[in-house]
Amino acid sequence: MPEYKAPLRDMQFVLNEVLDFENHYAQLPGAEDATPDMVNAIVEEAAKFAENIIAPLNQLGDEIGCQFSDGLVTTPPGFKEAHDQYVEGGWIGLAHNSEYGGQGLPKSLGHVVKELMSSANHAWNQYPSLTAGAISTINAHASEELKQAYLPKLVAGTWSGTMCLTEAHCGSDLGLLRTKAEPNADGSYNISGSKIFISAGDHDFTDNIIHIVLARLPDAPAGVKGISLFIVPKNTVTGEGAPSVSNHVSCGSIEEKMGTHGNATCVINFDAAKGHLIGQPHKGMSAMFTFINESRLGVAQEGHGHIEASFQNALAYAKDRVQMRGTVRKNPDQPADPIIVHADVRRMLLTQKALAEGGRLLNYFCAQQVDIASKSDNAEQRQQAETLLALLTPIAKGFLTEISLEATSNGVQILGGHGFISEWGQEQHYRDTRITAIYEGTNGIQGLDLLGRKILASDGKVMAPFVDMVKEFCRDNSGHALAQTLQQSLEQWLALTDKIGEKAAANPDEVNAAAYDYLMYSGYVVLAYFWARSSVSAEQALKVNSDEAGFYQAKQATAQFYFERLLPRTDSLAKTILSGANNLMALEEAAFNF
Repeated sequence: MPEYKAPLRDMQFVLNEVLDFENHYAQLPGAEDATPDMVNAIVEEAAKFAENIIAPLNQLGDEIGCQFSDGLVTTPPGFKEAHDQYVEGGWIGLAHNSEYGGQGLPKSLGHVVKELMSSANHAWNQYPSLTAGAISTINAHASEELKQAYLPKLVAGTWSGTMCLTEAHCGSDLGLLRTKAEPNADGSYNISGSKIFISAGDHDFTDNIIHIVLARLPDAPAGVKGISLFIVPKNTVTGEGAPSVSNHVSCGSIEEKMGTHGNATCVINFDAAKGHLIGQPHKGMSAMFTFINESRLGVAQEGHGHIEASFQNALAYAKDRVQMRGTVRKNPDQPADPIIVHADVRRMLLTQKALAEGGRLLNYFCAQQVDIASKSDNAEQRQQAETLLALLTPIAKGFLTEISLEATSNGVQILGGHGFISEWGQEQHYRDTRITAIYEGTNGIQGLDLLGRKILASDGKVMAPFVDMVKEFCRDNSGHALAQTLQQSLEQWLALTDKIGEKAAANPDEVNAAAYDYLMYSGYVVLAYFWARSSVSAEQALKVNSDEAGFYQAKQATAQFYFERLLPRTDSLAKTILSGANNLMALEEAAFNF
């Protein structure tokens, strides 16, 4: 069975030496308790939980999966008990409002903890992650009465939450949804319809599940402008706050899936279930995007978590597996050497390492911006953080989940035949991470969001804070070779964006045709910025810390690998982007048959 070990040293490097979380928390209103000692203690305890409690359940959850019988969902052995321990430890309320029973710590600290849980057991971690999204949505948009009725138990973890968007006839095109909301005299609504692909939609963890549901009022206009958002509990809630009888919410089935077998992906049926409106009528999509955007950053962490876990497994195997002889022999008195001596194996391992450590930098930086956008008392800083998140959220979600497919495929390849066998754990990471490129908006949609809705729609203004940040870094480190290359990459990115804008003005198909490759291009440039920062931080540390010279030299070498082996992929992406839409759209539909 593969083991997961929390990469605490690298996490500390990102938190303390590159992104300066200590100063970030010192300036963040309400983060007084997030001292370095407190943060270290929380991360270390979370690491123990991830390593010792949920990581050992990962393969078991995959093999046994969730079971559905007589309308009831049973999670794999050990899953409920692990959730009970998680609740008892107060982990669900870590970064939620103390007014409703949470600990009130910064959201970014919750993101750091989530990385550990996602890496250790993606399927298990989806249950508390969906609850966290429900909490954030209710807290941001519901009335105080609804907050008081639902948040204390959700924050405590005695109830759980879900997000119910998709229907059988509409996936990402939510303007087509048909679920109905009929008003009642008491101000509630009867919700009727069926939702599919509901992660953590039903289970045996808690005695109530609070569904956040998109539905349409009788007088709703067509399309997304006619969607409203509702709280719909699985069981009705009494005045004392305890669940009562069934609320006519039922699980119709669970999906047989490629991966994440330990998480119940459900068909959820609402048969005149009593619900309560969140926010204003017909404004449900804007409210739901609180959940969706939080989930997109969470999915970025899930994709990254599989890179990290697959890399750990592959590295351990490469050090131990003896095959063929290296050009320079490591074991000259033996018939063969460990495969880590071979250049092609190192190509795959270094790709995993560069993407795992670079992805961590991007995710933690986004988490910082979430803190600032939600807590800063400086309006200009909040606006800048929101603009940075508008740009970086689709990149983090789309790019990190796409490269997760590559990295976990490398993980299988490094193990060879053993990678293809279930007991070694690599093929599970490959299967489990596949969904991350699909849900919360497929990566094609992330590309359209980035290029069409964000960059071109704003005439490039959404790029400005990040571009300024990169330019400032390059000026401050003008003598550093990586900073010089980064400056060139930034200029190429901006020039490419202008060219796409020109082409799109003449042919709207150019945006859709370019969007996915543009997303990937952007991701490589963004990660180059964080790797350049990482290299500079390592260089500075080497001047004063000879005790960890190996760690910092490895940072510099990995940064060099990224710039010389991975960043050049932007050259081919630029060519495919500029090749235009015609090579995609010229073929008549009927000709696909030939």
